[in-house]
Amino acid sequence: MAIFDVMKFFKRVFAFYINSSIHVALAVVALLAVSVLEYGLTIPKELWAFVFLGALTGYNFVKYAKIAGLHHRSLTNSLKTIQVFSGICFVLLVLIAFRLSITTLLVTAGFGLATFFYAVPFVRHKNLRNFSGLKIFIVAFVWAGVTVIVPFIASETAVSGDVLLTFFQRILIVVALILPFEIRDVPYDSLNLKTLPQQLGVRNTKLLGLAVLLVCLTLEFFKDSPEVAYIISLLGFCMLLGWLLVISKTNQSRYFASFWVEGLPIIWLLLFVLFEQF
Repeated sequence: MAIFDVMKFFKRVFAFYINSSIHVALAVVALLAVSVLEYGLTIPKELWAFVFLGALTGYNFVKYAKIAGLHHRSLTNSLKTIQVFSGICFVLLVLIAFRLSITTLLVTAGFGLATFFYAVPFVRHKNLRNFSGLKIFIVAFVWAGVTVIVPFIASETAVSGDVLLTFFQRILIVVALILPFEIRDVPYDSLNLKTLPQQLGVRNTKLLGLAVLLVCLTLEFFKDSPEVAYIISLLGFCMLLGWLLVISKTNQSRYFASFWVEGLPIIWLLLFVLFEQF
């Protein structure tokens, strides 16, 4: 009985870890760390917490704002807990913001607005998510901006051609990361969203994702000073993501996309750190 209770407790903790967006926030921080390591940047230590808390509160806002508005009195205990947790994280986010430069905050706010209007209607009662085919590219643009452009602004380092290539690579990577989610959501997404699997079919979406990863790898060889450890870790990451993309299906296990796919940036960071030791 005691073992059963312990297992039940850990299942609840794990569900909270996923549902409260801690996992996805760590993935965003991992991508930030990859950029910092690739270019040897020195960023304010507050930026790590700022990006983590910003990703967490932003994702929870996008996921739960509409639900909370419609069912405020009948929210489940777990969702209420996530609301309180997100509120605390938002307060910490604001406090940390005072320790960052105005330029960093302005650039971050630009990407933050895209996240805000992703969930909040602003044109004819439509938000950015409702514009046909835009959803995946908005998310990719925001992730790439926060994890590539923002650390350069925060470290007061010039954005070179190599950095712009990394920015474009990161957009492609995030697009590929989202595709297993798009495939999973085919039975639930409105046809008006016109997601890639809806327009191309699941098989062609997988082929497109593999092509995107191939382009991402090819772009690495156009950089002036590619790093061997980064290239090897990128190759390993793309192979893992490509495999998960190939085995993706509409009827996925509960945590296939939300844990395994979403956790791949963390594995990429670990691979990068590992190969840098050689």
